[in-house]
Amino acid sequence: MSASETASAHPTGMNPERRVRAERPPMGWNSWDCFGGSVTEAEVLANAEYLADNLRGYGWNTVVVDIQWYEPDPGTHDYREASDAVLDDWGRPLPAPGRFPSAAGGSFRPLADRVHALGLRFGVHLMRGVPRRAVERALPVLGTEVTCADIADETRLCPWNPDNVGVDVTRPGGQEYYDSLMALLAEWGVDFVKLDDVLYPPVESAEIAAVSRAIDRSGRPMVLSLSPGRELSLAHLEEFRDVAQMWRISDDFWDDWAQLREQFQRAARWAPHQRPGAWADADMLPLGRIGIRAHVGGDRLSRFTLDEQRTLLTLWCLLRSPLMFGGHLPDTPDDTLALLTNDTVLSLLGGEGSREIVRDGDLVVWEASVAGRAFRAVFWLGDEPRDYRAHLAGLGLADAARAEDVWTGEELPIEGAAVPLTVPAHGVRLIAFD
Repeated sequence: MSASETASAHPTGMNPERRVRAERPPMGWNSWDCFGGSVTEAEVLANAEYLADNLRGYGWNTVVVDIQWYEPDPGTHDYREASDAVLDDWGRPLPAPGRFPSAAGGSFRPLADRVHALGLRFGVHLMRGVPRRAVERALPVLGTEVTCADIADETRLCPWNPDNVGVDVTRPGGQEYYDSLMALLAEWGVDFVKLDDVLYPPVESAEIAAVSRAIDRSGRPMVLSLSPGRELSLAHLEEFRDVAQMWRISDDFWDDWAQLREQFQRAARWAPHQRPGAWADADMLPLGRIGIRAHVGGDRLSRFTLDEQRTLLTLWCLLRSPLMFGGHLPDTPDDTLALLTNDTVLSLLGGEGSREIVRDGDLVVWEASVAGRAFRAVFWLGDEPRDYRAHLAGLGLADAARAEDVWTGEELPIEGAAVPLTVPAHGVRLIAFD
């Protein structure tokens, strides 16, 4: 049976090394929140070097070049109507050499090698489909007798980015196009692929499966991340587990309290279904200096207060979501850096039994355990601080003898079988019990 004949079949036998590479939720840096589609090689390397020097020891080990790395002159706050994507003879995108000088030979390999030399992994963003310019020029699909125009499905277009058109993977050459694209990324030494416009809705199941199959055929165990998960249903859970290592459960997440508040119900829905190698992803961390050339807002430090940043990181770690920092790392404030290097908080990514146990108006409580140690997070979503007595029996911890605030390291008193707390507005008290 040919590749095109099997393209619509559900993939089986995923390379197990892909799951091993995401046994814990992936952690790293992504260029989108600070540079939009216009990041340069120098900016990627500056962030990679900072990551290696300051965060790698805490598990942050992946650098991702986000959208439009193939555009010579991308828009700084929006997408251009007509793409000038740099392509090879087979309709595959290549790095724009004016922005990535080491890619003048048509390859990300030199940049990937520099990132790997820092002890980090290298990732790239891809839009679903085939470049519109490749379709217009009817460029051939590598290893076939068909062209990019023959595999294009112009009824399935991205609603926000005009660069690509859909690929009909049931046509001859459809699967082969994705095979050739993943083979190219493997030659470059790519470790992580962020595949965009596949969950928006609708869920583009056929193209997701084709990309996953192509990764396996490439021989390189690249982690596959699916985006963006607007209105995403648990009905797709088993499908996603079969084809990818992480999938977004929301639209783009920015530094807005209303958006953070909305993530609580999504986190509660998906947390019970997390497992090694298959992670629901609450999206990037819009912290530090963002918006330098981004599509949302201007150059700024994150609008989240320090209490809201703690809430964000606590919720993401309890969910066991992948963590991709979105700010320009060299300009990260010290108080934000301290949040990213709290080993005890980050240990929740490897925890067990993480779930929401109380939701009563603006009060939300989660539980988890790490290596037998019990954790409880008391969130207060209201606009003013809240005094709260955390009753041990009500938390399932009647025998607890000691309580510690994980963010501050402060030992908390236990009075009358309860821990008295003041929870900041939009804040959290994350407590470890012994």
